[in-house]
Amino acid sequence: MSDATQSYHYGVMRRAIELIDQSEASLSLDELAAQMDMSPAHFQRLFSKWAGVSPKKFQQYLTLGYAKALLRDRFTTLETAQAVGLSGTGRLHDLFLSWEAMSPGDYAKGGGGLVIYWDWFAGPFGQTLVMGTDKGICGMAFGSETGEAEAWEDMSSRWPKAQFVQDGAKLQAWVEASFTPVPNMVTPLHLIGSPLQIKVWEALLSIPSGHVSTYSEIAESIGNPKAVRAVGTAVGRNPISWLVPCHRALRKSGGLGGYHWGLPVKRAMLAYEGARRDSA
Repeated sequence: MSDATQSYHYGVMRRAIELIDQSEASLSLDELAAQMDMSPAHFQRLFSKWAGVSPKKFQQYLTLGYAKALLRDRFTTLETAQAVGLSGTGRLHDLFLSWEAMSPGDYAKGGGGLVIYWDWFAGPFGQTLVMGTDKGICGMAFGSETGEAEAWEDMSSRWPKAQFVQDGAKLQAWVEASFTPVPNMVTPLHLIGSPLQIKVWEALLSIPSGHVSTYSEIAESIGNPKAVRAVGTAVGRNPISWLVPCHRALRKSGGLGGYHWGLPVKRAMLAYEGARRDSA
């Protein structure tokens, strides 16, 4: 699928999700299609191709009730996930990922001496800013809600002393595998953060696709149960959205909490994963 086609598909999906969000009642296929200026059949095909399920089914995944159901039915005890090898350098959730953390000393240098390659790519959640070093992807951000300029400023300011080089070809294979896993290909991640942040991000990597955890559970899993607020901050500062799945962290109440790149993106990610998992 071309970048232009993928961007068009996400644009249609984003408008549909906004309509679903704003409606107090479930919208019919005809109503949604009319708002998109499409025939019901065309809209149904396009939507199902993106989400893996019908618009009617997808609406169920976008409700607050679904978030609460995730906590009830698909809550992940991180201690167990880690015990069975879902963290570290092995196979993580539904993707083949490996990760390496930058040393605290190098992190303190603010990216000094580091070359970071970057570019914008079309993805299932709109235009996606991807950054990476020679060791792997170190940043992934979404500009659909914040704007591309703001996303760039946010990400680049995290490593103020790094050298940034626009080179999409350097990252292309990793990006493609990030959204559509490629058999026998490992997508490397380069985690650049403080020791506490690395611990929190490692815990996030232990949450399987289609499951969720809570901020308090994450705090427990890193051995600091009282650090819920600090954990929340570290989750929010996760630079590799989607791959380090901070969207899977919820409040105990089932509320979504915040999301650095906008709650509509977080809701779309959870719904996308749930739909894909159940249709597999």
